[in-house]
Amino acid sequence: MKEKRASLAEAAEVVDRAENFAAAFFQLKRIFAPYTKSLNVNADTRTRFYLETKSASYKGQPLFFGAVIAGRANVSFHLMPLYWDASLVKKLSPDLKKKLQGKSCFNFTGADPKLFRELAKVTAAGFTLYKRKNLL
Repeated sequence: MKEKRASLAEAAEVVDRAENFAAAFFQLKRIFAPYTKSLNVNADTRTRFYLETKSASYKGQPLFFGAVIAGRANVSFHLMPLYWDASLVKKLSPDLKKKLQGKSCFNFTGADPKLFRELAKVTAAGFTLYKRKNLL
């Protein structure tokens, strides 16, 4: 009987995790929505969303702008402008910096409206940077 309860609890945990990931993925993807007319959507599936410049602006190729990727352990939000301008990283709140992995990737296990609002502002600043550098 204990084994059945344990397996039911594990199944419920898997479902909760999948729902949390799906909610985070959808909300993070929405951050990029205002830029889909100016940028090229390279991939748009249930687990991957990639944006890049429409023009061949970097070594004859489109330049990566950002992505949302749902993985096994977390949902990642990638924002390339953070590579181009370190001042964007300096403006991040301590809570958002805790989610930063490497130079331009934030990892989440669920939706976080406060941090997602901050990411939306950073994304807008990154888009402005791309425009200012004529990368679009």
